[in-house]
Amino acid sequence: MRNIAITGAGGRMGKALIEAIAGTDGMQLTVAVERPGSSLIGVDAGEITGLGRNNVALVNSLEELADSFDVLIDFSVPGNTVENVEFCRRHGKKMVIGTTGLSSDQAQVVQQASEHTAICMASNFSTGVNLCFKLAALAASVLGDDVDIEISEAHHRNKIDAPSGTALSLGEFVAGALGRNLDEVAVYGRQGLTVARGSEAIGFSVVRAGDIVGDHTVLFASEGERVEITHKASSRMAFALGAIRASKWIDRQSVGLFDMQDVLGLR
Repeated sequence: MRNIAITGAGGRMGKALIEAIAGTDGMQLTVAVERPGSSLIGVDAGEITGLGRNNVALVNSLEELADSFDVLIDFSVPGNTVENVEFCRRHGKKMVIGTTGLSSDQAQVVQQASEHTAICMASNFSTGVNLCFKLAALAASVLGDDVDIEISEAHHRNKIDAPSGTALSLGEFVAGALGRNLDEVAVYGRQGLTVARGSEAIGFSVVRAGDIVGDHTVLFASEGERVEITHKASSRMAFALGAIRASKWIDRQSVGLFDMQDVLGLR
């Protein structure tokens, strides 16, 4: 039985993770963390999901709990994630990181920590999305420079980073397949009078509205035809189940930085 800790236990993703862990053989939730000052501190983690008591009370810190878990699943915000990475590095704990929007300095902290423990970090843990990464790269390599490429994404009104980490990952996979540097060819939004698109440009567009869980589309458009690769998430359970799959996989690794492509054997 492997012991799992999660952060943001009272949030929508946290609740989905609690449910996913409860339905997975060989895994159990032993630590559930919520932000300091939350009214949920002390509440039973099972009760906030409607599953019934699981005797894991929400706490506001990982301190003094290093002996209580094997893998930490972190879907939070960059600052908190970096603190948790440092904690897991010191205590030799494995991590699954779904936080997006990390700065280059914060990403470097993760990279350095992976020299001491095993970390799986991905912009999206959905199996379907990771398949789309592979398909988008394949489509780009086949269609080549004969198509215009646009990436669109839509999320709920409370998502704070844009474009989404998943959209940027799609861009990286496509750019890599074409031998382009995404930083040099990405176009983020258009307004007013613009020049005609460059032949190597990869455009991004963003929607933030309602309770959209996550929609992503890569459009390859040429004269006379279009190819679209689309993924639509209808529930956060898709991400939670993927994170649980990643937790099982990362628990078998010793050190290193991996992503969901490694977990699924798509590398």
